[in-house]
Amino acid sequence: MRLLHSTDLALRMLMRLAVADAPGRRHGDAPATGAAPTTRQVAEDMAVPYTHAAKVAARLTHLGLVEARRGRGGGLVLTEAGRTASVGALVREFEGDGDVVECEGATPCPLNSGCRLRGALRRAQEAFYATLDPLTVADIVASPTGPLLLGLASHRSGPKTS
Repeated sequence: MRLLHSTDLALRMLMRLAVADAPGRRHGDAPATGAAPTTRQVAEDMAVPYTHAAKVAARLTHLGLVEARRGRGGGLVLTEAGRTASVGALVREFEGDGDVVECEGATPCPLNSGCRLRGALRRAQEAFYATLDPLTVADIVASPTGPLLLGLASHRSGPKTS
């Protein structure tokens, strides 16, 4: 199974935001790094087009997982719901509930009425999600991932050499 680009970006964006502040920061506190990263900064950190990052950030905001603050000192801040969100639920949300293969479409599969593959693939898909369900965003940024993500931000803000 291959994730949609938007699903991958949403997970990476949540991970990046999870390490943008110090552990133990309470929701509503200012980020420990001095400023919450903007959508543009996160896009640069993740090496993705700004427009893609903006669409994903908007959807994460709509879901209540990210808070987008405007103005000076603004940026993207992970909410407590975002920090404790199930990775499996996030993947389901972004991927939708469709089957792994399309058995009924413009040209329906001739085996559709008696196929056992569709059920097996559905069970495999559910096993995939079940493996991700107990993981939270906080879990997937534990060491060594968190320090690597922090390195992205320091690399971006570090001195530029030619």
